[in-house]
Amino acid sequence: MTATHWRTALVTGASSGIGEGFARRLAAGGTDLVVVARRTDRLEALATELHEAHGVDVEVLTADLADPWPRAAVEARLADAGRPIDLLVNNAGFGTSGPFVELDVDREDEEIRLNVIALVRLTHAALPGMIERGRGAVCNVSSVASFQPLPQNATYAATKAFVTSFSQALHEETRGTGVTVTALCPGFVQTEFQQHSDTATSRVPSFAWLDVDHVVDAGLAATARGRAVAVPGATYKALDALAQVTPRGLVRRIAGAVTDRAR
Repeated sequence: MTATHWRTALVTGASSGIGEGFARRLAAGGTDLVVVARRTDRLEALATELHEAHGVDVEVLTADLADPWPRAAVEARLADAGRPIDLLVNNAGFGTSGPFVELDVDREDEEIRLNVIALVRLTHAALPGMIERGRGAVCNVSSVASFQPLPQNATYAATKAFVTSFSQALHEETRGTGVTVTALCPGFVQTEFQQHSDTATSRVPSFAWLDVDHVVDAGLAATARGRAVAVPGATYKALDALAQVTPRGLVRRIAGAVTDRAR
């Protein structure tokens, strides 16, 4: 995207991976930024780099969005009518991997708070002002894991199923307001996410990996066009279409077999 579509965007999880990719792409298009993540040093370095390279203003907000107190500052920034946000990219999140009964339940709880609760609260903070202005967009980064139950990644897939369903519902609720909500549903992407989620990826075929820039471009294009759902990559589009016509029980068993083999 070369033309400026949004004046100011707030991107969560902006210190690395897909979030950083969104920040870079938006800055290159002339969009001012508010970047949010836990790692202040990375955010400040990114802010300096993007300001010097593209002349955009980049505001840094350090926050662990799973924690209500620092998250409140981000909610307040989104609701600030004097400094409107035109685009919210809810990207922050993480996954866990393994048999559910063996995982740390506190970590599972944190995963739900970040992937679901934070996303809901930030979206709720942003939408009223956007609707009042008749302009704005929310891009919620979900996953192709949202399209079916995923044994060994049960909580992660469930949180992303929420994100995709929630986003599609809000897409309809905001129809005709000048505001859109989009769920971006990538597959495997080459980022730090896999390390933090303890996901085994050595057996993932090379054709299944997506490039961050491709995912970001697909997300921004779909958001600019007001699409409800974006699935980057021909392979994942085909898998999604196949899953829609395959009996649920079979999809569930296939997903379980694949994740068992990957471990």
